[in-house]
Parts: sequence; C-alpha cells; structure tokens
Amino acid sequence: MIPDIRQRFNSAFTDQRYAAFLAELNSAVSWPADFRVAETPLFLDGETAQRLAQACADIVAQLATPAFRAHAASAVPKNLIVPAETRFPHFLCIDFALCDDGGGRVEPKLIELQGFPTVAFFQALLTRTYAKHFEFPAGFTSYFSAYDEAGYFTALQRAIVGDCDPQQTVLLEITPDQQKTRIDFAATDQEIGVRAVDVSAVRKRGKKLFYDRDGVETPITRIYNRVIFDELLRKQPAMAFSFFDELDVQWAGHPNWYYRVSKHTLPFLQGPSIPPCHFVSQLPSVPADLENYVLKPLYSFAGLGVDLTPTREKIAAVPNPSEWLLQRKVAYAPLLATPDGPAKAEVRLILAGDGTRWPKLLNKLVRLSKGVMHGVDFNKGRNWVGSCAGFHPTGTA
Repeated sequence: MIPDIRQRFNSAFTDQRYAAFLAELNSAVSWPADFRVAETPLFLDGETAQRLAQACADIVAQLATPAFRAHAASAVPKNLIVPAETRFPHFLCIDFALCDDGGGRVEPKLIELQGFPTVAFFQALLTRTYAKHFEFPAGFTSYFSAYDEAGYFTALQRAIVGDCDPQQTVLLEITPDQQKTRIDFAATDQEIGVRAVDVSAVRKRGKKLFYDRDGVETPITRIYNRVIFDELLRKQPAMAFSFFDELDVQWAGHPNWYYRVSKHTLPFLQGPSIPPCHFVSQLPSVPADLENYVLKPLYSFAGLGVDLTPTREKIAAVPNPSEWLLQRKVAYAPLLATPDGPAKAEVRLILAGDGTRWPKLLNKLVRLSKGVMHGVDFNKGRNWVGSCAGFHPTGTA
C-alpha cells in the first residue's frame, strides 16, 4: 500500500519480535487470542482511507432513508422478533474487500454488513501492542474522525453502558469462556467494567434479570448483546428467561438489528462500492457468467453455507429462494507484500452510537488472507495472515 513503509517493516521484522508481540498480547487480559494474529498490520495510504470512509458514509446515508425502513421491515424472521426494539442500532460493522480499480488504485468493495458489535476493545489492545513492538512511521492512526484511543473508549462506553451502572450492564453470550472472541470480552471488562455473563447464569424474577457478581446478586439493567441467534437456536442452552419476554432492561445492540442490517440489506444498497446482489426469489434472470457470483444463505454467520461455485441447478434447488442471495464476486487485490507471497486484505469498519441516531465511524480491523476466503479454515498453515490492525495517516479520514 505504501511501498517504502512496507519495505522497512518487512526488513526489520524478526520471529523473535513477533513472538514477544504475541506473548504480550496473549497475557494482557485474562484470556488469550484464540485465532491467528498476523505478523504485520496494514498501512493504508490516505486516499484509500478516505475511500473507505466515503463508502461507509454512502452506505449509512442509504440506511437512514424511509425506503430502507420499508425494506428492513421483513428482515427479522417472524418467530424471532424481540420486544422493545431501539429506533437505531447501537453498533454497525461494514466489511470491505480491498480491490484494484483497474488504474492501480485501491477500491473498497462491500462484502457484508451487520447491525451487531465486533471485537472493538480487543482491536484497541491489538493496535497498541503492534505499536509497542514494531517500528512505526510517525503520524499514523487506526482511528477515524479525529478519535484517539481515549475518545474511542468513551464512545464505546456510551454505546454499551449508556446511563446505566457498568456493574449492572452485562455482556451477554453463550458460554463466553469458550468463544473465540473471549479475549475481547476480557478486554471489555478491563476497560469499562462490563462482565461477560453466560445466558444460563442469568436469573429472572418478574420482568427483572439478575446475575452473580463476586458473590453478590446484582440486577441487570442493560444488556450488551453478543448472542448470535443462529448459535442460540442451534445449541438451545438452558435459560431462566427468554429473549421474547417483556423484560425490564435496556438493550445495547438490540437483537432485531442483527437481522435488519445484515445480508438482507445487500440487495437494497447501490453505489460504486456495492457489487450487484439479488434475492434468488427476485432474480430477473440467472447470469450467464455464474463463475463470477457467490450464493449465500441469509441466516448464517462466519461463512457457513456460502457456495463459491453456484450453478443453475444449485440455484433452482435452493429451499426458500427469498432466504438466499446471489452476489457478484469481487477480486481481492494481492496488495500486501510478505516474505512468502502477497496477502489480500478485508477491512471491517467499526461504528457505534447511542441508539438515538445512526452510529458513527470510529475504528477498523483488518483480516489478511492468502486463501480463497478470509476464514481460518481457508488459511491454515499460512504465515502473514489473520487478524490485524490497519493504520492510515492522521487527518486523512
């Protein structure tokens, strides 16, 4: 991306420095990273950072229209509608592939988006640890809109805790100590005092919820929701309450927004950063060049069910065509030079807000890949891949 910075970083890299970086990262909080962390961050030039920020702004502007409200009205499965929905999501993640625009410049292309939180506190920890263990050029940041780490934490705390007591706010998850994102749960607790609580450990009396905090029964007044319904329905853990109960709690990340802003949104969006996408049920015709498309189920996560080689027969055979998408593939650019071949990059933009308006762009995370997809299973045995941070020149986005 910035050739002289990349050359200097790669020349100064050593396995010992990387090992020290990982050792500190994995001992900084009570749980380690249970996923691969890359040997390098990604250094974005100012123009690419601006393009990402503009693509994000264009998408949020479309989400803020009455037309999107109408489109999203049918996004939540009828049997999964949770009461007390907030007017706006508290969190938004937007994933872009970094591609070549054909003229040698980097062009972001939308992959997916979700009205759901991500590993926001871990990302700050990761950014800080990279900067400590590797030599960085001056004047680079991972944050947008003049945020720094302190301002980022303040914005996240406002979104997660609101006006509630952090001790009465819980990060709700299914077996949080077994999730791959548990390092983020520990970092959240360390930074703002919000604990991860298993859905099975919550108690209910009337409309009120409680949990045990250091041996004291503590009321839950706000839920920072990290439960993905796909997993909840699949595992069906024992619970003293239901998401569908009328509860005396506030939601930070209301479950309905997980569906309202999701793959269901993709056919609604338009613009230069948006690859063509249709519900299978609304396809005007099956494209002749299916090798350039991907078939995706609406209601899945982490790449489950994605078909990279759709055919007319597969499309004709999908159950419930209104719950499947046909999306044009994008060509990730091999833009990051590494010692054993170039890596491709996907950038997730992290947005958060207070639920009274659309969230604001705060930060980003990056996933590097050398496989056909960015998931762990597609990058086994490879180096200079995995989760990392993205830095851009201060003041450019």
